[in-house]
Amino acid sequence: MKQTTLLIIAALIALGLGMTVRHFFSTAKSTDSSALPEFNLSDLSGHQHNMSEWRGKIIVINFWATWCPPCRKEIPDFIAVQEQYADQGLQFIGIALEDPEPVAEYLTTIKLNYPILLGGDNGINLSHQLGNSIDAVPYTLIVDRQGNIVDRHPGEFSKEQLLTVITPLLN
Repeated sequence: MKQTTLLIIAALIALGLGMTVRHFFSTAKSTDSSALPEFNLSDLSGHQHNMSEWRGKIIVINFWATWCPPCRKEIPDFIAVQEQYADQGLQFIGIALEDPEPVAEYLTTIKLNYPILLGGDNGINLSHQLGNSIDAVPYTLIVDRQGNIVDRHPGEFSKEQLLTVITPLLN
């Protein structure tokens, strides 16, 4: 009985330490600045887009999926912020992490004012390359006008949190 209790306590301590270390490294990554690599993805019509299309803009890249409730919850705020700051050089880009069919169906229910690119499995790998070490969906990057990733945000991104990051970049 004592061995079982000790084993359970050791497992709980290991779990707690693992979660703490995981959180520490994901938080540390959120402040690392690095250059956004060039990559190409297609939109629903099959047109290829390269990140260089938006060079010189503040870019918000959002990895999302239609089956993800937090993703769908943050999209209306993204639409509003895109509308409000587009003339100041802000550009949202959605990267859908699934097949084209559910994305096309979802886009008939909402009027987006920013491009949606299809990532699928390649999008998941790309999000990992861009710092998504915990497989978060949604996962959002903020890129400054010089092409540097200045913020990585795993999970839902509220309008207030987003504005805190992008407002200094707009000035």
